[in-house]
Amino acid sequence: MTTITRVFDLLSHNKEKYNTPDILAAKEDHVWKKYSISEVQDIVNQMSRGLLKLGIKRGDKVAVMSPNRPEWNFCDFGIMQIGAAQVPMYPTLATPDIQFILKDAEVKIVFVADQSLYDKINKIKEEAQLEIAIYTFDQIDTLPNWKAVQELGKQNNQINLADYQKQIQPDDLLTLIYTSGTTGTPKGVMLTHHNLISNVMYSSKLYPHQVKRALSFLPLSHIFERMVCYMYIYLGISIYYAESLDTIVANMAEVKPHCFTTVPRLLEKVYDRIVAKGHEQKGIKKQLFFWALNLGLKYEQGGANGFWYGLKLGIARKLIFSKWRAALGGEIEVIVSGGAALQERLARVFWGAGIKVLEGYGLTETSPVIAVNGPYPGQCKFGTVGKVLENLEVKIAEDGEILCKGPSVMKGYYNRPDATAEAITDEWFHTGDIGEFKGEFLAITDRKKEVFKTAGGKYVAPQVLENKLKESIYIEQIMVVGENRRFPSALIVPNFEKLLEWAARNNIKETNYKSLIQLKPVYDKIWSEVDRLNEDFGNWEKVKKIALLANEFTIDGGELTPKLSLRRKMILSKYSQIIEQLYTE
Repeated sequence: MTTITRVFDLLSHNKEKYNTPDILAAKEDHVWKKYSISEVQDIVNQMSRGLLKLGIKRGDKVAVMSPNRPEWNFCDFGIMQIGAAQVPMYPTLATPDIQFILKDAEVKIVFVADQSLYDKINKIKEEAQLEIAIYTFDQIDTLPNWKAVQELGKQNNQINLADYQKQIQPDDLLTLIYTSGTTGTPKGVMLTHHNLISNVMYSSKLYPHQVKRALSFLPLSHIFERMVCYMYIYLGISIYYAESLDTIVANMAEVKPHCFTTVPRLLEKVYDRIVAKGHEQKGIKKQLFFWALNLGLKYEQGGANGFWYGLKLGIARKLIFSKWRAALGGEIEVIVSGGAALQERLARVFWGAGIKVLEGYGLTETSPVIAVNGPYPGQCKFGTVGKVLENLEVKIAEDGEILCKGPSVMKGYYNRPDATAEAITDEWFHTGDIGEFKGEFLAITDRKKEVFKTAGGKYVAPQVLENKLKESIYIEQIMVVGENRRFPSALIVPNFEKLLEWAARNNIKETNYKSLIQLKPVYDKIWSEVDRLNEDFGNWEKVKKIALLANEFTIDGGELTPKLSLRRKMILSKYSQIIEQLYTE
C-alpha cells in the first residue's frame, strides 16, 4: 500500500484500497457527470505535465478562484504534484484583496470559474501590470480554457512525474491560504503536506464507517471543506458537488448523501423551514409535530432520558422525524458543523431526530480541526466542540485563551515573520478564542478580540448573547455592541418572513421592510423576544436597547466573511450613526 506522507499520495491510496468509481461528481448539462479515481489520476497527471511545460516550477504559486467543481480538484492535485503551491481565492473576494494576494504570493497562473471572474482578474492584472496567465473552467470560445493546459500535458506524457514527486517532502508548502479575517490586510497561512495529512488521519478516526457518499457545498477555498474532501478521498467516500446553495435541497434528493459539512447558519435556516412547515399543519398533525419537536429539544446523549422517553422518541422518529431525514435525502448518517458556534438546542433536536450533528472547532492556521464531537457514545457532549484530536495538545492560558500545539499547526504567515512570532510562542499557537474544558470536552465561550468591556468595567462575551437571542424565530441576524458603553445593545435583522406572518395575524398591513421596522408594535414584538431570552444573563450582560435593520448582513455587502462570520469592525463603522442614537436617546 502507498505510504501517505504527502497529500497527492491520497489518490494512489484510494486507487489501491477502494478504486472508487465516482470519487468526484458534478452536474454538467443537468446530468451528474462522475469521475472514477483512475480518471481523476489521469487528468491530474495531465495537468501536472501541462503546468510544467508552461514553466511552473517547484515553489511557484498558482491560484484557483472558483466555486466547488471537479476542475478545482484537478488543478489542486496537479499543482501540488510538481512542488508548486495552490492559492485558493474566494469568488466573492473584494478587488483590493485580490490585488494584494496576487502581488504578495507572486501568483503565476489563475484558474477561474467563468467569464465574470476572468474579467475581474484581467482588469486587476492590467491595472496593476501583473504578468499572470488566466484560464477559465467554463468553455468560453474567446478565452483560454483549463483544457488547453490538460492538452499540453497529454502531448508531453513522456515527462516522468515520479521524478518531481520524489523531491517533495512532507514539510514542503502545499498551499497558501489568505485568511479574510474580520479586519486588516489578509495574511497568507502557510500549510504543508504534513499539516493536512496529520489532520486528515486523526479526523478520519471519528468518521462513521458506513458513510460512502457526501454532498459538498461549503467552499473548497476554505480549509475546512478542503481538508474534509481530502479525508473523503482517504476513506473512499464519493464527493458530489452541489450546483449552488439554492439547489442543495434538490441535490440532496438526487444524491441521497450519507454526510455533509455545514455552518450553523445553514442549519438554522433548515430548522426554521421545518418549524414553519409545522406551523402550517392543522389539528392533530400540528399537535403531533410540536409534541415531537419538544421531545427532540429535551434529548440527552446515551439514553440518559430513560426508557419511557426512548419509547416516545421512537414513535416521534417514525411519525415526524422520518420526514426530516427524507428532506435531507433519506440516508443521512452524520452532519459536521464548523466555522461558528452551533446553538445547543439545534444539536439536541437533530440528534433527537436521529440525525447526528457533530460540532467541531479549528482555524485555518491549524489545518483546521483542533477538536470535534464524534458520533458514538462517549464521543459527544452538547454545548462543546468535542474532544481534542489525539495528536494535538491544547491548554487554556491564564486569560482563558485556547493555545494549541501539534503537527497540524501552520508553518507560519507568508512574508510576515512579525505576525508569526506573535501567533506562535514556544510552539504554542494562540487561537484568539476563549474556552474552557468540561471534563475531556472543549467548549468555546468567545473570540478573545470580540469580548468587550463596558464603561462599568464588566466583561461581555457577545457571541454567547447572540447565540441565545437567535433562538427567537423572529431574529435572523444579530450583533451585540457596547464596548466602553454603559450597557450592551444589539443590531437586529429580523426574520422578515416570520415577522410578516405575525404582522398579518395582528392586522398590520405594511409589507415594506423599512417601513415595517419603524412601527412600534413591531419593535415591541422583537423587544419582547430579546427581553425573554435575556433572562439567564447577569444584569451587566443583558441587552438593554435594540435597533432593527431592514437589510440582511451579506458577504457582498461587506458585513460577513466568506465563511459567514460577522465582520464586526465593518458593521460598527457602517451602522455607527444608529449605534450612537442607541446611547444618546
